[in-house]
Amino acid sequence: MDKINIRVLRHAAFYSPLLYAIKAGFFKAEGLEIDYQIANPTKTIAASLDDGSVQVAQWAVAASFPELERGETPQIVHFAQINQRDGFFIAAKEQTTPFTWQHLLGKKILVDHLFQPLAMFKYALHKAGVDVQQLEIIDAGDVLAMEQAFRAGTADYIHQQGPAPQQLEYENKAVIVAAVGDLIGEVAFSSLCATRTWLQTEQAAAFMQGYQKACAALVVSSAKHIAALEGDFFPQIAPCVLEKTIAAYQALGCWSANPRISEQSYNTLLDVFLHNRMITQRHPYHAAIVEFAA
Repeated sequence: MDKINIRVLRHAAFYSPLLYAIKAGFFKAEGLEIDYQIANPTKTIAASLDDGSVQVAQWAVAASFPELERGETPQIVHFAQINQRDGFFIAAKEQTTPFTWQHLLGKKILVDHLFQPLAMFKYALHKAGVDVQQLEIIDAGDVLAMEQAFRAGTADYIHQQGPAPQQLEYENKAVIVAAVGDLIGEVAFSSLCATRTWLQTEQAAAFMQGYQKACAALVVSSAKHIAALEGDFFPQIAPCVLEKTIAAYQALGCWSANPRISEQSYNTLLDVFLHNRMITQRHPYHAAIVEFAA
């Protein structure tokens, strides 16, 4: 078997296209052995791809923007979509019926402050006509610290990827009231990336062949089937919670049978980052993305 090391920035059910491809044996069928791990904070994804210790990474297309802003040509490029919508949910300490984004005004909300989730959250507020300055946004730290703070009663709302909010709901600690993806629509959110050099190899072609087949199978599979395959990835999450999370992402339209990163989704990403003043121009699609097919 030919070994491929994959490193991911985040581990969540949101990234099921990749997780399913591993667990359902699609890469194995192409003669590939996968080593899947969360990236070590002492060594960046970029450094691991550059030195060849990692071949594929789960990252954001927007991670290329700093280089593009400096006028540089990224050598790490995004070649396949994982998610075509934002995968963060808003969960409330108490049910508000019916919820509108205006309910966040004057409230305390724990928001994931990683660069892209925060930018998306602010853009969603903009789309909903809510002034971000009228919310008390709390930065509690990483995802675990956020959850601990919410459980301790620090905030009225929390902004999380699944299955974390679904687990809170299962424990009667919160109620999911909204999804950021509903407001923003199709966007180049998370993707698979690699070096331009690796993408020219036979190993890359075999990887993409397996991934394309997995994406096509995922969208026609039941949430129950997917959850059963991925259960080992989430040992602390109840099977029914994982199934509910996957069903929610299916209903939201996060995953596609075609892993191509569309120009429409990329243009929405540019809108988000321009709104947040995190880029100064609309960088060309092909500057960060390679349309790669096996």
